Amino acid sequence: MIKLIAFDLDNVLIDSEAIDEIGKLMGIEDKIAEITKKAMEGDLDFETSIKERVALLKGASVDDIKKAIYDIPLMEGAKETIEVLKERGYKIATITGSFEVIANRMKEELNLDYAVSNTLHEENGVLTGEVSGPLVNGSKADVLTDLMKKEDISADECAAVGDGANDISMLEMVKLGIAFNAKPVLREIADVVIEKKDLKELLPLFEDNMDNKDSAEISETPVKEESFDKLLAEKREHEKKLNGLTKERDELNSEARSQRQVRDDLNASIKENLNKAIEFRDKRDKTNVEVKKYKTLRDQTNEKLKSMEWASGKRDIVNIEKEIKRLDKTIETKVLDIKKENELVKKVTELQKKLQTMQEDEKIHSEAVELKEQSETYHAKVVELSDEAQSTHEQMLEYFQRIDGIRKKADEAHNTFIETKNTASKKHEEVREVLGHIRKINKKLDKVRSKKRNRESEATAKENIKEKAHAEEIYEKFKSGKKLNRDELMLLQKHNVI
Repeated sequence: MIKLIAFDLDNVLIDSEAIDEIGKLMGIEDKIAEITKKAMEGDLDFETSIKERVALLKGASVDDIKKAIYDIPLMEGAKETIEVLKERGYKIATITGSFEVIANRMKEELNLDYAVSNTLHEENGVLTGEVSGPLVNGSKADVLTDLMKKEDISADECAAVGDGANDISMLEMVKLGIAFNAKPVLREIADVVIEKKDLKELLPLFEDNMDNKDSAEISETPVKEESFDKLLAEKREHEKKLNGLTKERDELNSEARSQRQVRDDLNASIKENLNKAIEFRDKRDKTNVEVKKYKTLRDQTNEKLKSMEWASGKRDIVNIEKEIKRLDKTIETKVLDIKKENELVKKVTELQKKLQTMQEDEKIHSEAVELKEQSETYHAKVVELSDEAQSTHEQMLEYFQRIDGIRKKADEAHNTFIETKNTASKKHEEVREVLGHIRKINKKLDKVRSKKRNRESEATAKENIKEKAHAEEIYEKFKSGKKLNRDELMLLQKHNVI
């Protein structure tokens, strides 16, 4: 019959990790939460994790901590559940690696019978970064053993509720181990798993205890001694199935690791090709800056050349030459009367005479020639650099196209990795389920062995009582003068009758 129920505190009686809430006061909640996660999942031993986390709290204000602790909400259903369990006659304890400041609040607020926790050291109103207590380097099983001695009860009269790796020791030792909203490492060894974050889900497991009914156990058909061989055969079947599932899971995990490596190698190749593409892009952009520079120089030179040509008198010469050509064309192509034609011929003759008198400024002309040559040099540079930029651009596009092909393969490898990993996870769930069956069968086998040992002990005790009574009868006859044989003497010595 269950008489005492031991609860973890963080994420069980309260809906948070107390140390994470304290960490928020100093802006280091992420660092602390990361260490907490490793500890709860079994990747870091609790003593190391608690010391590392508390060291980070050095300098925190004790008053601020007390305020923060009293703002932490209870787990849904905590108050109602503990009240009902107390009314039903159960002793309630919290065994936590957390701290007195929150454990004492729970003891008072929920009317717990026991609250065992660690202590944060403080000096002048601030934390020193040190911690001590029974759960720094001791286990919850050790603490629960002490409580059982105080209550004069056995492990078969206890239940435990937890959520993380540091609860394993007490769940393994008790009659009924319950994983509440727990990490996988604890779910694997629990007798009962509760997914919903509501402690009222526990109540059907613990019925009224006041009438001395052993109703806290999971309902199951009583195990008969003659079913031992059947249980053993069932266990072996589960173990055979476990070996097959484990092999499949490990092969899937191996394949997942292989696909992950392929994906990572392809992603590394993408990165390498991307760096090359960016290198060519930067080179192209740099070249285009040079193209722009030489285009600007060319255009500026052309503008200067244009204005210089007009300033040298060439503009007027060009205009007169154009006019002469126009008039000549009119005379040649149109039918004109003699008077009109003579006027046009006369005008052309006058313009030719004027043209002969006009001269271009030689100095300006010379400078214009130099500018023209410079402009042509700039233009040649523009063409050269543009070709170079185009070539670099095409090389950049080639790398980007190559990246697209690699990325497609990387995505395929990633999808295969995820699919295989998910299949392996499902297979692992099957492994855990079979392990749970094996554990339950082991408990049943232990019960059968225990009952058998008890019966054998009772039979031995009865036999001893019977032998001792017979020895006393022999002794009485011996005192009356009867001679004893060797077996009768041995019997007297065995039961210390002589």
